[in-house]
Amino acid sequence: MPTTEHAERVQIFQVSTLYGAATVAAAIDAGQFGGPGHARRLLLVSNNAEVPETAVRIDSMTGYERIATRFDEVIDWNEAVHPHHPSSWAPRPEEVPLWQRVLRTAWGLGSATVEVVVESIQVNPAKAIAAVFAESAVHVYADGLMSYGPTRDELPQSVACRIRRVLHLDLVPGLSPLLLTEYGVGAELVPDDAFRAVLREIAEAAGATAEEAGLTAAAAAAPTALLLGQYLAVLGILTVEEEEDLHLRMLRGAAAAGHRSVVFKPHPTAPASYSTALHEEAARTGVTLTVLDGPLLAETFYERCRPDLVVGCFSTAMLTAAVYYRVPVARVGTGTVLARLTPYENSNRVPLTVVDHLVPDLEGGAEPTVPGGAPASLAPLVRAVGYCMRPTAHPGLRAETARYLAEHRGDPAVDLHFPEERLAELDLTARMPARV
Repeated sequence: MPTTEHAERVQIFQVSTLYGAATVAAAIDAGQFGGPGHARRLLLVSNNAEVPETAVRIDSMTGYERIATRFDEVIDWNEAVHPHHPSSWAPRPEEVPLWQRVLRTAWGLGSATVEVVVESIQVNPAKAIAAVFAESAVHVYADGLMSYGPTRDELPQSVACRIRRVLHLDLVPGLSPLLLTEYGVGAELVPDDAFRAVLREIAEAAGATAEEAGLTAAAAAAPTALLLGQYLAVLGILTVEEEEDLHLRMLRGAAAAGHRSVVFKPHPTAPASYSTALHEEAARTGVTLTVLDGPLLAETFYERCRPDLVVGCFSTAMLTAAVYYRVPVARVGTGTVLARLTPYENSNRVPLTVVDHLVPDLEGGAEPTVPGGAPASLAPLVRAVGYCMRPTAHPGLRAETARYLAEHRGDPAVDLHFPEERLAELDLTARMPARV
């Protein structure tokens, strides 16, 4: 184990997904964590799946090895906290000094100054890591569209006061993150060119393992559309049957739009029955279906196969396709999931809101598009939804939200984001009369 007894700085980067690791790698390449030799860099990998042993490990993902070369060492967080689950374990306050000593010794940190770089600071394992290194500066990077929404839970002041910035991708150009703004934390963009370069690097790595990853078969089918699966049943948002039907609706929508060769990329934890039902529907509708269930990012498929259409519900990969690859996108089932989402402060709400507002509805017959920058109508909507999700965190948004609701009452595209029950809870039901 290398030691940094005399080193001045150590940076610990916690990641749980390859997409998040790619975001961190792009930030490093762009110099946002100092130049080469600035610090000893540790990649702290966590597997947060409900049953980690059955989930795809990040180190088995195509392109992971390329990402790992940016770090001096890779450490397994699951192993460090075994037998506890990384999503549930956190040190008791009185144990923090002991845990820091243990980890400094185990990881050879010595007395070095430590910075931690984490995702989803409001939950474990990020929250636990920030607690263990109680004197360390904290940098948060946003893994997707959730950065545009409010912080899920109130943070301990001992953690909040140490957060330096939120690093995020420009997935919706012109829209500013709401995440952590209640603590005065500013946002910093990870440059587009740096992130795209990392995605190209991952795709190049896939070239050597294209057969194993399923890319060879997918490319040979000359697909024109990619369907993105999301496993919402495990979150209790949809039933397994409803989610299976959501994927079938994606296939039917793509077929109705004229696509005869389609690729489905299931969520890594989705049951095999999802693709079985899709194969049956494809045969019925005369569509060639290829299931891309290899351990790779959807972005690797975009890089190597460049489809004409990407269909999803509210996956971040939809916006990545549009922003970084200029591929037209369309949504299916977003309104259904919005109507089912509970509690109101569920952190998936703002990603759903953004996609619902920006991306055309495939089943409604809208033409798939590449969304440009955020329209003027998006930020007020997102801020109003954010206030209704976490009113105590953003009391300064109340008057703005009340005006927004009064001005847009009766607009179905807006009303679906604000259930009457929630407005009643917040005493926001006294709005202007509905438009006639």
